[in-house]
Formats: sequence, structure tokens, C-alpha cells
Amino acid sequence: MSEYVLELKGITKIFPGIRALDRVEFQLKKGEIHALMGENGAGKSTFIKVITGVHQAEEGEMFLDGRKVSFRGPQDAQKAGIAAIYQHATAYPHLTVAENIFMGHEKMRRGMIDWKAMNCGAKELLDVLSAEFGPTDLMGSLSVAQQQMVEIAHALSVNARILIMDEPTAALTKAESEKLYEITEKLRDDGVSVIFISHRFEDMYRLATRVTVFRDAHYIGTYDVDGISNADLIKAMVGRDIKMLFPKPEVEFGDEMLRVEKLSRTGYFEDVSFSVRRGEILGLTGLVGARRTEVAQVIFGIEKASRGDIYVEGEKVQIHSPLDAMRHGIGLLTEDRQRYGLILEWGIGRNITLPELPRYTRNGLLKEKEENRKAARYAEDVDVKAVTVFDPAGSLSGGNQQKVVVAKVLGSEMKVLILDEPTKGVDVGSKAAIYEIMGELAQKGYAIIMISSEMPEILGMCDRVVVMCDGRVTGELGREELDQERILVLAMTRQKHGDKGGGGLE
Repeated sequence: MSEYVLELKGITKIFPGIRALDRVEFQLKKGEIHALMGENGAGKSTFIKVITGVHQAEEGEMFLDGRKVSFRGPQDAQKAGIAAIYQHATAYPHLTVAENIFMGHEKMRRGMIDWKAMNCGAKELLDVLSAEFGPTDLMGSLSVAQQQMVEIAHALSVNARILIMDEPTAALTKAESEKLYEITEKLRDDGVSVIFISHRFEDMYRLATRVTVFRDAHYIGTYDVDGISNADLIKAMVGRDIKMLFPKPEVEFGDEMLRVEKLSRTGYFEDVSFSVRRGEILGLTGLVGARRTEVAQVIFGIEKASRGDIYVEGEKVQIHSPLDAMRHGIGLLTEDRQRYGLILEWGIGRNITLPELPRYTRNGLLKEKEENRKAARYAEDVDVKAVTVFDPAGSLSGGNQQKVVVAKVLGSEMKVLILDEPTKGVDVGSKAAIYEIMGELAQKGYAIIMISSEMPEILGMCDRVVVMCDGRVTGELGREELDQERILVLAMTRQKHGDKGGGGLE
């Protein structure tokens, strides 16, 4: 009897123009939580799809309990006891929780769906997970964390003994993540083997005993979590030392590009004032409820200020819409790239050129060759990994999608760039690439405002930091003053107007 419940050897998967997996290997023990880590584009998603029968490998072998298996489709994998849950829940929002749990294997009686048995069965599974919602609740009424619990219940309903969890904590709060950790540990204790894919080191250290690293479609190694340092793990993932992650160039600042004075939006934030100069990277940070994103939305014209003034290059301006903001040279990279930053069905190139599409028209006709040439140049500048600029943006990994959004801003000839959580949900290698791009933009004279919750990038990339708490600025620190403790003290310094939030970086 093999010590591994699942083992893959020499797995190779080739798509037109790209080798997505190149002789990778993996071993999973019974009752083990095994982390799988690597940059976006390292091959993790393709690997999952091979295990779950979505893709068939050109080369290599897969074994379950020491017996060689071959899956022709997802149903074969499901029958073998393999299930996966994903970062973005694959749910049916207009159906009930019970219907989602038993989708595809409904409880039947005399040729009809047995609703009573199905609801009872769903309740038993939800009780195992200590869920605070019921089998008849609509899926669309649940939070992201609750929808993930339903997907776990679905996996349990088909008696999954191997569960793959793909970035399950990416959209969860700290409390929700802790709840997911507890559920995952309970599954492990019940004998379920878990492959936990994440970019977050805290997930790995909290749950896993071993971690396997992929890089550029290759297997790099498997390590005991207790025996590998952050620095060594990062080097395995990206192929370079951790000190290279923050390539902050020294830049001589120019004139003031943007200034906001006593900017307020009733019910959200009050009297926010700061400025940013040409070539400067200004950090904007705080705890949950600090309202940093709301400030950016007002500056960019998505929301309207109740009072306060905005100045661009020393001149007071009126911004009533994003179009007004762009006319004044202000660009915004949104926090939610999939919802607001990209049209996923469109090609990479058209997404990049969209803000400046009129520039590529003449007499009402689109000059496609010029558009495609410029799009390809900007995509190359930010190192988007794709076969062509005609590939759909939705086909890219998270890190490469973020690079497309950055390229879109580059093509817009803005003077002031507001980057809202620019590295959220991307791997450490893509983060380094985005930091390098930010440094190059600062050298070219762009004024950059980076909204971030990640302390290392705030300390590593910013020339100056403005700290907010509960909708107010509580302090400003120059680069020589930047210190994690100082920032956290300011982030928890509440004003007299109330005590409404807190607890965890936004």
C-alpha cells in the first residue's frame, strides 16, 4: 500500500504555443494539508485541472493509493473522490443552498426529486461545518465565505477524500479566514487530504505541513514547512533573492502634481488633505474602515465630494466624473480588476487601448494596425505573459490581468496615477514586476498614490506615507520616519467623532 493517497509523476501539458506543465511531480499523503505555491502562470491552475479530469496530460502518470488512474473527464475524478473549490464560487445564485450542494447528484424517490431528503441531507452537512445559514436559503444571499462553505459541503456530499482548495482565502476577512482554517483542519482530522493553493504565507504556516513549489511550469521542490524560511521560499518561487522584491529607485521630486484640501464626503471621510509631487510615490494606508478607497473614488470622480478642493499642477479643478479626472491627467487602477478594471471577454490589446480609443480612429474608422502595435508595446513594457494581444483578458492569470490594467493606465498618458491595492491577489513574482514598473513610472515623472494594506510594500516602495483612521488623516511620515509600529499606532488613532471600526489591515 502506497504512503501517498495521490501521486503524479512527470506530468506534461501543452497548449498551442505554450508548455503549461513540464514534467512536474507531486505527492499527497492521507490526512495531510499540503500547500501548493508559485507565481501566477507557474502552472498551478493547469495542474488542478489535470487532477480533476478537466485536462488530460500529454505525458506522465497519476496514481491513487498506488494504483495508476486516467481520468477522461471531471465525472471520473469525482467518482474517484476528488473535488475542488475555487476562489470564485461556481454557484447557482437563484437556487437554494440544498440545490447547490446536491447539484448533479440530487436525491431522488420514484423518479422525482426528494426535497425533504435533500434538505435534511444538506442540513446535516451544514451542521458538520457549523454553518449559520440553512438549506433553503438562496445561494445569492450568502457572503463569499458562506458560498465557499456550500462548496465544501458539496464536496462532502460526493464523499470527496481529496479536496483541492484554490485561493480560498483571497476574498475573505481575517475572521472568515480563521473559520475556513478550522473547517479545513476538521476535514484533515476526518481523514480528508487537502491540497491548499495560496499566495499567502500565513495560510501555509497556519495549515500545511509540507509545501510544493512550481515555477515557470516546472517542479522546483517539496519542503517541510517548519524547515524553510520566507526568504528561501520566495527564492524558490521567483528565482531571485527577497531583497530584489522592492526595486525602489532614487528619484528627484519635481513640482506638486496633485493636492487635496479638506476633502470630505458626508458619512465616509472628513477633512482629508495631502499632496503628491512629480516622481514621488505617496502611500495611503490604514485599517479596515479607514476609507482610503472612498477618497480615491472622489478624486477620480466616481463619487461626489460634499466639500473640499482638488488642485492639479496648482490649479483648482472641478471633477464630476471619471472623464473629467482623465482630462486633468488623473488615472485610477481599481482594487477590483475583474469587476471594474477589465472587460474579460475582450482581447488584451483592446483592454489596453480602451481609454484612448478615439486616438486610433480616423473619419470614424478604427486604425487597427496602429492600435495593435501600441497595445503590443505596452503589454511588452509590463511583461504580460500571453501568446498574443488578441487573447481574452479573462484567460490570463491574476498577476497578468493586473499587468494589463497597469498597461492600460500607461497608454492613457496620465500625470497622476492612483493605484488602489495594485498587488492584491497576485503572486510574489508579479508583485516584484509591478513594483519595478512603479519605480520606472516615478523616474519618468509620474506622481503616484499607492493605496495599500501590505506593510512590506508600504515600507519598501513609498517616499512618504499618509495614514488614515475612520475617515480622517491621523498622520504623515517621511521615508526616513517609516516604521511599522509608527504606522500601526497612527492607523489606530481614532478621532473624537466616533469609534466605528478597526481590526486588521484593509
